Amino acid sequence: MEPKYIAALEIGSSHIRAAVGSVDDTGILSLLAVEEENAVDVVRYGIIQNVDELSNRIRLLIRRLENHNVVSPRKIKSLYVAIGGRSMMTTSRQVVRQYNEETEITSKIVEQIKEEAKASGLSERTVVEVRPRSFVVDNLECFTPVGTFGTNIVADINLITCRPKILRNIEIAISKLQNISIKAIYVRQLAIADLVLSADERKLGCMLVDFGAETTTVSVYKNGTLRYLATLPLGSRNITRDVMALRYTEERAEEIKRAIGDAVNPEPNYHKHDFDGDPVEVNNFIRARAGEIAVNITEQAKYAGYKLTSDLAGGIVLVGAGTKLKGFTDMLAKQSGVKVRLGSIPNTIRISDPRLQGFEMIDIVALLNKAASDNPQECMEIIVPVQNPDEPAPIEERGTRKDSSEKEKKKPRNPDNEGGSGFRSKMWDRLRRMGENIFNDPDGE
Repeated sequence: MEPKYIAALEIGSSHIRAAVGSVDDTGILSLLAVEEENAVDVVRYGIIQNVDELSNRIRLLIRRLENHNVVSPRKIKSLYVAIGGRSMMTTSRQVVRQYNEETEITSKIVEQIKEEAKASGLSERTVVEVRPRSFVVDNLECFTPVGTFGTNIVADINLITCRPKILRNIEIAISKLQNISIKAIYVRQLAIADLVLSADERKLGCMLVDFGAETTTVSVYKNGTLRYLATLPLGSRNITRDVMALRYTEERAEEIKRAIGDAVNPEPNYHKHDFDGDPVEVNNFIRARAGEIAVNITEQAKYAGYKLTSDLAGGIVLVGAGTKLKGFTDMLAKQSGVKVRLGSIPNTIRISDPRLQGFEMIDIVALLNKAASDNPQECMEIIVPVQNPDEPAPIEERGTRKDSSEKEKKKPRNPDNEGGSGFRSKMWDRLRRMGENIFNDPDGE
């Protein structure tokens, strides 16, 4: 059975990534190709600022992907897309159902409850995902209500919402301007959670932190379900801009941050040829902003209604480019009082190219993984060129015809098969023989 080819697009504040993967008949995902474009001047805080320019960069990514040996001659006709950014948030809704007699709770009833919660969402925001937090059936809390019986159901539902403009701009940039259909839109943080969090971490309670360039998204899980999601307008670029205050360009400030930045040690360890200024002064800026971000992250547990050290035994799982800052993981562990680990791509996903196994690829791999596990649909097609009958034949065919015509020209001529000219030749031969017989006949006159 031929594998299905799926394509995904992830739009971040610092980059736009597109990828192609294949899913075999056992459901195993293989990452085939990834391409990236800078997004600094077209996306801010995860919100598209310049739709036309974003569309142009998407076109470049698509063309480069289609040129990969593992993809060609296939063409991308549809995409799975991830959304995130500053406007993403959760809103809690409660739905109550009463029955006159004891009723079995079916999956259909649960879906009806979710649709009712979705319909009660905020009018100025669009619901992109509905996630149940808990169910109480006849005063007993249960997290998997299907199959239980009762007369009273109280459902606590999380609605994940965003501004309508985000979805509208994505639709314009991809479908309208590039004529590429969108198979599905997934919330990036949920896709990443499915990729990097273990079942035990979700059950015990944990915090997933996506530390990006301009935003940091915090998701809190407890008892196996999402309980809270919030996006902070702080990211690793805030640290870079603080370094710029020392009269450096943004590009140079980013280089300095990577070379000498240390969130824990006041006196960083670095190579002399990377920086010729005062490393302690620069690192003070870096440590101060990194500390502020860490405090804001840990405070989200309180807003979710939990205490990190006692309620979230699964600790903190970090992803995102911002976690590359040296010492940030240790700083966050010290401030939070819980274990902190970096998220990683599981080995169940096949990645043949080592360059695609990096920490920064988690977001796009998570999107492909989500699509692969959600009844994946073919995203590519092979374009077969159609021969126009009015066009000249291909060179090979013209050469063949020429050779055959030359052979026909070289065949020996048979006058007997050439119509009138053959007939005349036969008559002259008969007359000549008749004349010879008359003159040679001794009895003739």
